[in-house]
Amino acid sequence: MMTRPRFLQVHTLTSYTAALLNRDDSGLAKRLPYGRALRTRISSQCLKRHWRIADDPHGLDRIDGATAAFRSRELVTRKVIGPLRDNFSEDVVAALEGEFQVAVYGDKGGDRASRQTLLLGEPELNWLKKQAEDLAQQASDDAKAAADGAQKWRKDFKANIKTMRDGASLPAGLVSALFGRMVTSDPEANITAPVHVAHAFTVHEEEPESDYFTAVDDLGEDEPGADTIQETELTSGLFYGYVAVDLSGLATNLGCDTGMAGSVLHNLVYLIAEVSPGAKLGSTAPYGRAALMLLEAGDRQPRSLAEAYRTPCAPHVGPAIEALTNHLVALDQAYATGEERRAMSLANETNLPGAERGTLADLAEWARTLPERAMP
Repeated sequence: MMTRPRFLQVHTLTSYTAALLNRDDSGLAKRLPYGRALRTRISSQCLKRHWRIADDPHGLDRIDGATAAFRSRELVTRKVIGPLRDNFSEDVVAALEGEFQVAVYGDKGGDRASRQTLLLGEPELNWLKKQAEDLAQQASDDAKAAADGAQKWRKDFKANIKTMRDGASLPAGLVSALFGRMVTSDPEANITAPVHVAHAFTVHEEEPESDYFTAVDDLGEDEPGADTIQETELTSGLFYGYVAVDLSGLATNLGCDTGMAGSVLHNLVYLIAEVSPGAKLGSTAPYGRAALMLLEAGDRQPRSLAEAYRTPCAPHVGPAIEALTNHLVALDQAYATGEERRAMSLANETNLPGAERGTLADLAEWARTLPERAMP
């Protein structure tokens, strides 16, 4: 009898050549020291952003019942108060905006630079917009009345928006249900992320190159040659990626809708395998797909397989799969946790222990079944 799965784990190996996938504050590739070797790194924030905004047949926005969410310091300004300017005086709008900024962003909400970048779902924003419209109408073009009404409204804001959230489907949007959110001005609005994403890193030492390039002035006949001379960093590498999903946590965040949770996992498997992170799209075309994807479902605490690469391996898929296999065999022998496994690989010799081989579509469909099995 199969155990009830609590977690889905996703391991990938993906290759990129001559790219700058994720930059630090100085414009260089992000790095990670690991096993006394410097690796090229892709941050989890970068990976999650590309997955959540992907315009893709398997994009998260294509899932039935999904609601949008927006991350910004300008949510009140653009999504809540901005639409009022077409129908109400600027004095009334300005009186409301200050109170709404503080209600949503906290005591420092009046100062844009001090606001937390916040993620709110479309249902929450629509509710706030309706609240602002009602207050504006009640003020009858009287700025003082608008300010007084907004102050009274703000006193009950947390209780009222909690009631709205309790009665709405995905009030914070699908992205919040997957990747969580933190709201310092309203801790009760915090959402625990059921999808945990590790920073990806190269299984070998970094392979950087300083790329010297020029921009030639096509019309500069008097002084032919380069009009601009610059340098940028490019890197190549085979990256290990790791994602763990708390299946019951995902279903709970989705209102115990195991059907939607299954659709999320189905699409997420595709996004992880097919959607590339990366800047400098026009000059590096940093598009790659996973050469290996291993899915594991089990009832024990997840564990990354990054330890397989503490000693850097050769920068090729074959040796990387061999290192992963050897580490997985050692874990199985020591812990015997009995995960179910499915694998997709571009290497014919791949033989991961206990893993049933299949296509990406096979893996995605298998992942879809897990939430139903995970719930009591």
